[in-house]
Amino acid sequence: MAGHSMTSSSSAPAGPQEEIFGFTKAQFVALLVMFAALVVAPFFLYPVFLMKLLCFAIFACAFNLLIGYVGLTSFGHAAYFGMGSYIAAHSAKVWGLSPELSILVGALLAGVQGAIFGWIAIRRQGIYFAMITLALAQLIYFFCLQAPFTGGEDGIQAVPRGHLFGVISLASDMTMYWFVAIIFVACFLLIHRIVHSPFGQVLKAIRENEARTTSLGYRTDDYKLVAFILSATLAGVAGGTKSLVFGIATLTDVHWSMSGEVLLMTLVGGLGTVFGPMIGAAVIVAMQNYLAEMGAWVTVIQGVIFIACVLAFRRGIVGEIANLLRVRL
Repeated sequence: MAGHSMTSSSSAPAGPQEEIFGFTKAQFVALLVMFAALVVAPFFLYPVFLMKLLCFAIFACAFNLLIGYVGLTSFGHAAYFGMGSYIAAHSAKVWGLSPELSILVGALLAGVQGAIFGWIAIRRQGIYFAMITLALAQLIYFFCLQAPFTGGEDGIQAVPRGHLFGVISLASDMTMYWFVAIIFVACFLLIHRIVHSPFGQVLKAIRENEARTTSLGYRTDDYKLVAFILSATLAGVAGGTKSLVFGIATLTDVHWSMSGEVLLMTLVGGLGTVFGPMIGAAVIVAMQNYLAEMGAWVTVIQGVIFIACVLAFRRGIVGEIANLLRVRL
């Protein structure tokens, strides 16, 4: 099975725990804290920074669905994030679609792309799967570099935020923030539902022992492909939302380094945890934002954090906290 180098944190607690709306008590408390933070944060922090954080949190949660719950390490998720960004930007600027439709179109195309690439890659395991996803992502990068509609190295600029449902203007950063927050919550709850559904239980079984899962009669490749498509689609949602927030879609969104960033976010937060990718995204985005004056040293610091996580904090921030408290987060 395509393993990953970090220890999944989903098995931290021992024994069954009482659940509230599908969340354990610890998760439900964390959920309430998250909701409170989403409501309070824009009154204390710059809304554009928060929107960037939420977009990458969606991206990291989508990536975690694949690596944390299926055990598939993709090095090419920037392809779906970036394509969602380009298509949403093009839809809003050229076709004049409303923001929600632009994001939907970007997500759907990312999902179709994920279905094609997943069908190609899913038959391989381990490093071979990772390298195929990276190679396919590089194809998308060079396609975006040459395609007329992407604007090449300039990207698609001056993308209008438009009017939500054709009525509510998203020109205000605060209004746009609430729109992005709603998208984040919807994606977060959807991923939680997927993970804790019977389908999600099969994904976890594949992660733990694919051969045994196959012996029980499950067509594991089909399950992995569906998970890959879901992850790619949600990555497209993140990319499309980001392009509308900043009014631009660029090659940075499809560059291989973006795949590395989302991997780092997931590892730092905690693989196989519900809240880990969100925390990891917050740490990395905050570091990039507040340490920007240090220039290239930010990358060096990120590298040090990655090494520290691999060597000392294999469960990630949330995973270590969950293990310490003996709860599931």
